Amino acid sequence: MKAERKSLRFNTILTIAGRSRARGSGHLQAKPSSGGRRLLALAAAVWIVFAQPLAAADLQPAAVAAFNRYAQLTQQQFEADNADLNSFLWIDRLPQDRRQAAYSEIQAGQVFIERLETLDGGHAIDVPGGIIHHWIGTIFIPGATLSQVLSFEQDYDHQQQYFSPNVVRSRLLAHKGSDYTVEIRFHEKKVITVVLETIHQAHYAPLNSTQAWSRSWTTRVQQVDHPGEPSESLEPEGHDGGFLWRMNTYWRFEQKDGGTYIESQSVSLTRDIPTGLGWMIGSYVTSIPRESLTFMLAATRTAILQRILANIRLKAVPSFEER
Repeated sequence: MKAERKSLRFNTILTIAGRSRARGSGHLQAKPSSGGRRLLALAAAVWIVFAQPLAAADLQPAAVAAFNRYAQLTQQQFEADNADLNSFLWIDRLPQDRRQAAYSEIQAGQVFIERLETLDGGHAIDVPGGIIHHWIGTIFIPGATLSQVLSFEQDYDHQQQYFSPNVVRSRLLAHKGSDYTVEIRFHEKKVITVVLETIHQAHYAPLNSTQAWSRSWTTRVQQVDHPGEPSESLEPEGHDGGFLWRMNTYWRFEQKDGGTYIESQSVSLTRDIPTGLGWMIGSYVTSIPRESLTFMLAATRTAILQRILANIRLKAVPSFEER
């Protein structure tokens, strides 16, 4: 039954392939083109691979240990850098020419994003059966204050409005002081459609009136089968497609230059890419972390700017007494 459920995720590809095969009229059919044959081969390969349980993607203790070590070292560096309030953002520590180019790009409304790697004593951290994805992105929101940005970030009950279609559900489960527990359901589609049910812990730390940082980490990640249907169910943790097993994020917020900068650093753990399947799922596994961070930051900028504009329009409307 599980194999049958997995194969259903690719019915769209198979349907497209079937249409390509059935072109023509009456009893005559055109010979499939080379492109059509490649599409049929892709559809067949997708069905063969994903109709089988992905046991090879099971999360191994060694991968968890490697991720925990990577996250520990990353957090130590993050906390050390937070002490330098004069070069608070990651881009402030870039060489001058790169720093100027980054600021120009960000202030023009773009997402500046780079890939990072945390080393352990100068050596890369081996992750048996998994891949660690480490990205950092920065945006600038003109006219926004630090308090406005933090208020938006902590509005967990409405994230599905700001980050649709990547977020289909979000709700605050608990809040005490600077700590939040949040449930978020993610939806990713790139040939393969994956829905994930996640629980996050988040902590915020204001440093002064213009600077703050926060960090969050997943405490539960489960892949959803048949999302939104009566037969919906959750895969066991660590025994699924392996498209996300762990995720830590580290944030910095700084108000300056007539607005507020938001920096987000994402460290996530996924399955490795099985030998021979890189052509099919490799781009999904490796590109989604970068694309998700880019989308989230761009959507954040848009949503906060819309909030600011709505407040300006509201203040411009004369009150009843003024009329």
